Amino acid sequence: MRWHTVPLLRIFSLLVFSLLGTDAKASLLAASPQAEGTAANPVNPLSLPPRSWAVDAGANELIALHHTGSYLRYRMHVHDDKTDQIRDVIESKDGTVARLIMKEGRPLTEAEDKAERGRLDAMVAAPADYFKHVKNEESGRKIADSLIRLMPDAMIYTYTPDQPQSGTNHGALEIVMDYAPNPKWKPPTTTSAALTGLKGRMWIDAKTRQLTRMEGTVFQGVNFGWGMLAHIYPGGKLMLEQTDAGGQRWIFTHFTQQVTVRALMVKTLNIHSNVEAQDFQAMSPTMTYQEAVKILLNTPLPTH
Repeated sequence: MRWHTVPLLRIFSLLVFSLLGTDAKASLLAASPQAEGTAANPVNPLSLPPRSWAVDAGANELIALHHTGSYLRYRMHVHDDKTDQIRDVIESKDGTVARLIMKEGRPLTEAEDKAERGRLDAMVAAPADYFKHVKNEESGRKIADSLIRLMPDAMIYTYTPDQPQSGTNHGALEIVMDYAPNPKWKPPTTTSAALTGLKGRMWIDAKTRQLTRMEGTVFQGVNFGWGMLAHIYPGGKLMLEQTDAGGQRWIFTHFTQQVTVRALMVKTLNIHSNVEAQDFQAMSPTMTYQEAVKILLNTPLPTH
C-alpha cells in the first residue's frame, strides 16, 4: 500500500500498526459516559453526547492499531491502477511478513514464485534489514496514533437522522454519526492539518463501541508546509470497514481510497486503490518473524 497520503489514510488504519497500556485506554474512556444502564432503567444511546461515542471508539481504535499480544494470519487483496495482487499475511511479535501468492487474477509463474521465495529467504538472512523496515513502519503507526487521539476534539459529531445501519455488522445495532471539522480547533502538527479538510460519516457498534465503518470526503484542499511539502486536492474519498476477527481483535476487511495529491510541488499522484482482507486465523503470540516466514514458504500456492 502506498503511504503518500499518510496523514489521511492512517487515521483509519488499516493497515495496519508498540504498546498501549491499559492505563492509557482507561484515561481515554474516562472522558465519556458509558451507554449501559440497567434492565429497569435502560439508557437511550442517542441521549448521550455524540462526542462520547467518538472518544470511546477512538480508544478502541488505538487498541486495534497496536494489537499487542494478538496476531493474525489473513489474505490481503490489493487492487490499484498498477497491479492486482493477493498476499498471504502473517503478523508476528516482531512485525508483519507477507508472501505474494497470486497476481493479476492468476497463480504465480515459476519465475515469480522463485523471486518471491528469494525475497523472503533474504529477509530471514538479514534481520537488521527487516527490523529497519519495521522501524520505518512504526513511524507511520505513531502518526496514526496521534491523529486518532486528536479526532474527538478536531471534529464536531452529530447523530445522523434515522440512523441508517451499514448492513455489515451482522445485524448488531450501530450508532451512526456525521462528522465535520471543528472550526475552533487548531492543528497542533503539520500532519494533523489533514483533519481540517475531511468530513464524513461513521458507524459504531452500540455494544462494543468499536468502529465498524467510516467514510470520508476531502471537501476542501489541504496544504502541508504551505503547499511546499504536499497538497491534497478536494474531491477525494476514503472508506473503511472493520470486523471482529475473533477474540475481540478488530481489523479492517475493506479499505478504498481515491485521492489526488501533489508532492513537493512537482509530482501529482492520482491514487485509486481497493484493499480487502479475509480468512482470519489467530496465530501464536510468541511467533518470531522467521517462524512466520517459514510457515509462508511451506504453504502450497493456490492453483486457481
